[in-house]
Amino acid sequence: MRAITYDRFGPAADVLTLTRIEPPAPAAGEVLVRLAWSGVNPSDAKARAGIRPGVTKPPFPQIIPHSDGAGVIEAVGAGVDAARIGERVWIWNGQWQRAYGTAAEYIALPQAQAVPLPDGVDLATGAVLGIPGLTACQTVFGGGDVAGQTLLISGGAGAVGHIAVQLAKWGGATVIATSSKGAEARVRAAGADHVLEYRDPDLTARIMEITGGRGVDRAVEVEFGENISVLPEVVAPLGTIAVYGSGKQMAPTLPFGPYLFKALKIDITLIYILPDAARDAAIATLHKTLQEGALRPEIGARYALADCAKAHEAVMTPGRTGAVLLEIG
Repeated sequence: MRAITYDRFGPAADVLTLTRIEPPAPAAGEVLVRLAWSGVNPSDAKARAGIRPGVTKPPFPQIIPHSDGAGVIEAVGAGVDAARIGERVWIWNGQWQRAYGTAAEYIALPQAQAVPLPDGVDLATGAVLGIPGLTACQTVFGGGDVAGQTLLISGGAGAVGHIAVQLAKWGGATVIATSSKGAEARVRAAGADHVLEYRDPDLTARIMEITGGRGVDRAVEVEFGENISVLPEVVAPLGTIAVYGSGKQMAPTLPFGPYLFKALKIDITLIYILPDAARDAAIATLHKTLQEGALRPEIGARYALADCAKAHEAVMTPGRTGAVLLEIG
């Protein structure tokens, strides 16, 4: 099969190689998926670059990157119902703690990680449901029902933020989102009630004005380090900050006093190790919103498999809008 591989850390153009290797065979409890799309996420690019904390060399001699994808089951291993052959599926954790991910024509993995796609949902959309979809769902609903609450979603134009805006609005929340200048219309079209430019010097005052001086109930945060001092000013007492990223500052200094005297909760989501019950709940919510037409993940760029390096560069480009995919077929 054709696959993108790397065996050392470095810039995408230097270390990613299009090669041919033997396709995998499904072991007991596994399915073999012929992939149509591979989802490219910032975490994939960071893993390839070798900038994950505590990692000094690739964990396997040869790695096929990417955890997200979608395709059709072609074969099953022992113990898996043969009726699953021909099923359209989307994939989560394709390359988490495994050597071979979704940047290839085939992947074999435990059958639970190949989730049947709802009728009417295309395979390209399925490739966005793993890291972006599950992260958005968990950060919005990880504390329970949000109906009647006010949520602040930073980076509302990004792949996760755009989905989070749609889910929060579907869930009955009032949504305040931040975005870069020029992306306001897209974020508002996703359902945000208020869209603020994230560099606005009056951002804090505007959020407090919108909330009548109370602050937001829950903040979905992509840049925790950048916003660590602003958050306690705009989150209501006993509120929650649902964090899934801190790209610019991985070791921020926490102003403990402002957090303490509001009794704020910091809820960090790492979707790779989400407990089964929470993941199942998130999958059910994603499928429900897709079937109801309330969720329409946006795909910003599509690349051929051979252009994987360009896709890695694109997914790390500031101001990117929508998900980045590799077309495998």
